[in-house]
Amino acid sequence: MLEFFIPAAHAQDASSAGGGIAQIVMLVGFVLIFYFLLWRPQSKRAKQHKQLISNLAKGDEIVIGGGLMGRVTNVGDDFISLEIAEGTEVNVQKNSVAAVLPKGTLKSI
Repeated sequence: MLEFFIPAAHAQDASSAGGGIAQIVMLVGFVLIFYFLLWRPQSKRAKQHKQLISNLAKGDEIVIGGGLMGRVTNVGDDFISLEIAEGTEVNVQKNSVAAVLPKGTLKSI
């Protein structure tokens, strides 16, 4: 009954060396799965977001992470000016931009 908790000591022979290789193969498999399911998609999204931010220009219609929508009136190094209503501008960080909207989206809302 206690053998479940405390395994009996067995002398290792040559056939148990294959168990170590199986563990290494399983570890490599887990790393590959982790890479293809998490790291790679995340790096692709980060690259696309960086490209989106670098391509911002005056007149683009954007939405920021908080859901605020507006037209870009000024682009700086770290901040942009966003016109959210006629005569109302706010300054937001470039990193907060979630998406660039198609032209004319703000007029249709």
